[in-house]
Amino acid sequence: MINKFDPARPGETLGSVQSVVVDPVNRLWILDTAAPSFSRPVCGGAKLVAVDLATNKVAKTIVLPSSAILPTTYINDVRFDLRPGKAGVAYITDSSVRGPGAIIVVDLDSGDSWRKLSGHPSTSPDPSFIPVVEGERLAIREKGKAPAPFNVASDGIAISADGATLFYCPLSSRHLYAVPTAVLVDRSVSDGEVEREVGDLGEKGASDGLEADDKGRVYAGDYERNNIRQRQLDGEWKTIAHDPRILWPDTMSVASDGYLYFTANQLHRQAQFHDGEDLREKPYSLFRIKIDAGPVHLK
Repeated sequence: MINKFDPARPGETLGSVQSVVVDPVNRLWILDTAAPSFSRPVCGGAKLVAVDLATNKVAKTIVLPSSAILPTTYINDVRFDLRPGKAGVAYITDSSVRGPGAIIVVDLDSGDSWRKLSGHPSTSPDPSFIPVVEGERLAIREKGKAPAPFNVASDGIAISADGATLFYCPLSSRHLYAVPTAVLVDRSVSDGEVEREVGDLGEKGASDGLEADDKGRVYAGDYERNNIRQRQLDGEWKTIAHDPRILWPDTMSVASDGYLYFTANQLHRQAQFHDGEDLREKPYSLFRIKIDAGPVHLK
């Protein structure tokens, strides 16, 4: 049993799962933050766990080292390219709320992991960002205290159809950023060189999750406007869904059936934003949109 967390075996049991992603060879990768409620990660608990979906058994566990997982780290989302090296790489966003954001790169063969763009403006909350969701400024609100900004670093992540570009965004921002994967995988490339390769692709709306398809398009939620948007090959954004039920869209996934799936997690209705009153309404929703494209397969 790995679903019940055992503090004596943090690398073998699940502490706080944030993301699950299926890779091109039918493995379900579980991303365990080991940091419930953005707490300090349990030492030796932050990890990637691969489950072989053909056998329903754990095929590999990679415990992320302290050089990649800082005391402030909150690993959030992950994308895979199985071509580099012996077994490929994973790209993970550090969505810290009190420390530097980053892109964490993991060698899936050796387990070696390293941080890129740690604390860079592109992985950090935008200091001028003021989100408005369902007509109200989103802020941490505790009784008797002034509203406090909810600042979250790099969050959404997607990889291009050819694997050459990584797209990412802070949760507390409306901008989309891109960087060549080649400078992330090559550990000899200096921080300054990586930073010079970052591109600001402009505003896309305020997003939590990102995704890409095999036709070269990128998808982003817009939690301020109850939208799902699709970035065209010429850089233009097209709204492909708009509905009041799309309450904080997240966890985007393009499936082989030609649909984009996403959740509406109602994050902005949590008690921490409403003086301790939980305004979320069950049941939670999973939506899908026909996009006539398939997932990115890099193997």
